[in-house]
Amino acid sequence: MADTADRVVGGLRTDGPTVLAAYGALVRSRVAAQASYRTSFVVDIAAQVLIGLVEFAEVYVVFTQVSDLGGFSFAEVSLIFGLATAAFGLADLVVGHVDRLPFYVRTGQLDAFLLRPLSALGQLVTSDFSLRRLGRVAFSLLVLVIALAAVDINWTPARVALLLSTPIAGAIIFSAVFVATSAVGFWLVDGTEFANAFTYGGNYLSSFPFTVFGSIVRRTFTFVIPVAFVAYLPALALLGRDDRMGMPAWLSWSAGPVALVAWLVALLVWRTGLRHYTGTGS
Repeated sequence: MADTADRVVGGLRTDGPTVLAAYGALVRSRVAAQASYRTSFVVDIAAQVLIGLVEFAEVYVVFTQVSDLGGFSFAEVSLIFGLATAAFGLADLVVGHVDRLPFYVRTGQLDAFLLRPLSALGQLVTSDFSLRRLGRVAFSLLVLVIALAAVDINWTPARVALLLSTPIAGAIIFSAVFVATSAVGFWLVDGTEFANAFTYGGNYLSSFPFTVFGSIVRRTFTFVIPVAFVAYLPALALLGRDDRMGMPAWLSWSAGPVALVAWLVALLVWRTGLRHYTGTGS
């Protein structure tokens, strides 16, 4: 009689609890290795907080010259920044290292993943788990909390649910972008810069109101690379504002479904690339 049937959990192929336990063991080993060097860990956390501070300083400097940005006050832009960078930080923590896929393809290390009885994507995701990125997430949440105290929001149960779910949905969207753009490494010799243009570039764009960008950029990063759903559109719903560019109000509440679609598309791109991968021959 056949063993337990294969299942799919979060898009990663599993054969039951044993495989999930294997992934858990891989993550725990990465965490234990980082925690064993406490001084280095603290320095790395502080460095990530500093990165977040520098990024937020850019927003602050802009507002020393203007009273509003695309029709949004400093507190409102801080709200967008907090939502966006918290989502990106979570995604970067969990899957940010998948952008090393071109290196694994070029050096043949991906072949070792394919020889093991585990999902190649699952192994790639659990190949690293950089806890230092928690510093960036913590700083983003601090900015978000302060911004929420400064803006005027008419709280309802729906808005509370939206606030709590938005960073998670945004992290899923960014995770999908990481996986889909990194999968280009199956076709390009070095697709890292291509991937970074959409991952880190998307993070930068999502930290500002989309009203400051041209129509081509707005459409591309709303309907092709859906980073507008990470922070800008949910912020409109929280603030009770309409989009100045005329997008329907229901889009502001659609981050969850968009995150699901984005992840499904990312898995399709990944599986297509993996099917066309022929190995290094070494």
